Amino acid sequence: VQLQAFGGALVQPGGFLRLLCPASGSSVNWRNLGWFRQAPGKEREGVLCLNSAGSPSYAASAKGRFPISRDNANNTVYLQMSSRNSQDKAVDYCGASLSISLEDQGMDYWGQGTQVTVSS
Repeated sequence: VQLQAFGGALVQPGGFLRLLCPASGSSVNWRNLGWFRQAPGKEREGVLCLNSAGSPSYAASAKGRFPISRDNANNTVYLQMSSRNSQDKAVDYCGASLSISLEDQGMDYWGQGTQVTVSS
């Protein structure tokens, strides 16, 4: 399974950003896709995990902030981020797993990250 997060950019506080994670490989449509962030000086943390049907499980800190959708026809996950603030500066990653998990060790595959910077 291959994945890579795209779409990171400089965004103003309160701005909108759409990130995507195209995936390919064995049975990718049956895998759960996780979204993670790593802020400067901090460990990587789970934001949400999207099951194969497109239903997300959110981390408590992310609930209601990041609408997400999954396009199984194109094997791509789209994450919309709004109302970013300075605490949202991070490298965003996506991962794939056969289980639902918000933990690093729960992911079986990882893609390269994309940098999101929040600044006015």
